[in-house]
Amino acid sequence: MVDNSASVLALADRMLWVTGLVAAPVLLAALAVGLFVGVIQAATSVNEQTLTFVPKLAMIAVVLVLFGASMMGLVSDFAREIFAQIATISR
Repeated sequence: MVDNSASVLALADRMLWVTGLVAAPVLLAALAVGLFVGVIQAATSVNEQTLTFVPKLAMIAVVLVLFGASMMGLVSDFAREIFAQIATISR
């Protein structure tokens, strides 16, 4: 039983890492664009909340096009790893 719980904890740890690696490019791009647009809005005294939406959406689309294949590769490798270990963990 101890070995199974260690395996489950290792999978949970790996799951958190994969989630972070998949989410990081999108979140960092949205953060950078939001910060840039916020600085521009503060400098020009334009306080319109909808102005940040389109640049963020465009940057997220660019990031997904550039990094989407590697993100999907990480997720599919992790899914294969989980399905391969289901039989050993459930014993």
